Amino acid sequence: MIKEIKLAVLIDGDNIPSKYIKAMMEEITKYGTPTIKRIYGDWTKPHLTKWKNVLLENAINPIQQYSYTTGKNATDSAMIIDAMDILYSGKVDGFCLVSSDSDFTKLATRLREAGMQVYGIGEKKTPDPFIVACDKFIYLEILQKEEPNEQGQRRKPSYDKITPKVIRLLQNSVSDAADEDGWAFMGDVGSIILKKQPNFDSRNFGFEKLTPLFSSIGVFEIEQRDKQGGGRFKLIYVRNK
Repeated sequence: MIKEIKLAVLIDGDNIPSKYIKAMMEEITKYGTPTIKRIYGDWTKPHLTKWKNVLLENAINPIQQYSYTTGKNATDSAMIIDAMDILYSGKVDGFCLVSSDSDFTKLATRLREAGMQVYGIGEKKTPDPFIVACDKFIYLEILQKEEPNEQGQRRKPSYDKITPKVIRLLQNSVSDAADEDGWAFMGDVGSIILKKQPNFDSRNFGFEKLTPLFSSIGVFEIEQRDKQGGGRFKLIYVRNK
């Protein structure tokens, strides 16, 4: 029986737009079951009132945090204290820290030191220190579905370019995971890439999965192999040309 991965989802309400929440919660279920879902903010402020329906639809518990001092983010402190309480409770296997704020860098590092799996979720403006402190970092922009504008035209998403630096990252990761013949299991390659660059995601480049991204570049060989004992799923292997 596969062990259920329980996740605590802690959201910085002052720092994340409400339009992303539905897609974000769907994404989180790929990594585990969100058993604790909390969002922090000063709910007396008018700009947070639009959150009400979103929170009800996704069963997220709003935590009131008054802004005691102008210019100071009390939300950060409340999230950090709660995260440590949850850690010591032993009720979860990992955390999803949802913010674009580098103030959570130390928290992510501390949770990983305690053996927790840490997923960071935020906008592309998120500073690098917070990104690299997580096991995996997911950009909110790639989760949002295309929406038509006022003229009925769909807005074309903005994707990252596949630069020589990206290609070198892929090639080196294939080499790191390869057997004596140069072939590497694609799942192992993906794990190595994430360890090197937690914010790497094939969707950043317009590909839903890693295999089509590799295939599009033209410097890799791709091979499908049958699983031992059969089964309808193929194993994907990759090799540098």
